[in-house]
Amino acid sequence: MSAEDRRRQLIEVAIDLFSRKGFDGTTTKEIAAAAGVTEAIIFRHFATKQDLHTAILDYKCGADLMDNWLLELEALTQVDDDEGLVRLLVTKIIQHLREDPRFERLLLFAALEGNELALLHHTRTKLPIVEKLISYIARRQEAGAMRSGQPIVILLALVGIPQFYALQKYVYQSPLIGGTDEQVVENFVRIVMDGLRPAAPNRATE
Repeated sequence: MSAEDRRRQLIEVAIDLFSRKGFDGTTTKEIAAAAGVTEAIIFRHFATKQDLHTAILDYKCGADLMDNWLLELEALTQVDDDEGLVRLLVTKIIQHLREDPRFERLLLFAALEGNELALLHHTRTKLPIVEKLISYIARRQEAGAMRSGQPIVILLALVGIPQFYALQKYVYQSPLIGGTDEQVVENFVRIVMDGLRPAAPNRATE
């Protein structure tokens, strides 16, 4: 196995174990055993267990992935495509949890354990997107295209809906969740767009 393939294998094994037992509850010995290697092999690729934990973030949320995210957002914000932007966010959030719920469980463990990975994920991957979206919402509010309100609160509502759905379906595996993701996306887009549109003036008070 090449060095690159071995490193990828160790990261995949570590994601699986960290997502089930947390960082504190997982030892490098367990990771080595699950990968079929010695602990020395792990430390040949990662100086410490924390380095392995951090490498997972680069593996799952690398610069290329984030650049693509930002390019897609930029293309939609440039033409003021509010509905397209909402659909992209809802779709991406659900897709992210559907494709690898282990990573979300790993991040939840990291937050509960007070591990720096949770903060690192927020500052390196979420914050640039959050700042861009807050700026966009504020600009659209000034143009009268979106209802008034704190942009950060509007954004939290926007991302919170699909994230809660995906957590229920793919992390907690709730039996109450029905329908396809595509159907859910369209329903969420309609709900969010209806909520974002400015309130119609009350003719009775004019």
